[in-house]
Amino acid sequence: MSRAVQHHQAAQRFEWTEDGILSELDYELQNGVMSILHTGVPEAVGGRGIAADLAKAALDTAREQGWLVRPVCSYVAAYIKKHPEYQALLA
Repeated sequence: MSRAVQHHQAAQRFEWTEDGILSELDYELQNGVMSILHTGVPEAVGGRGIAADLAKAALDTAREQGWLVRPVCSYVAAYIKKHPEYQALLA
């Protein structure tokens, strides 16, 4: 199941709410490089693929915008290793 993750560009954040619980991926954008800082999925909604959908949304956005990616967040770094189609985005 793919979620319609919300991108709040002014806040530099991707969000998804499930069962009333907010999950987020935070990033910083500088000079065309998206540094993905944190992916947070509360335990109550963990194990549902939410973090993966947040990571995919962020990486797809980076690709569409022509940004490079610096995965500071360990989850996103591991996600990129498992999905080689995103490795060309690495800064």
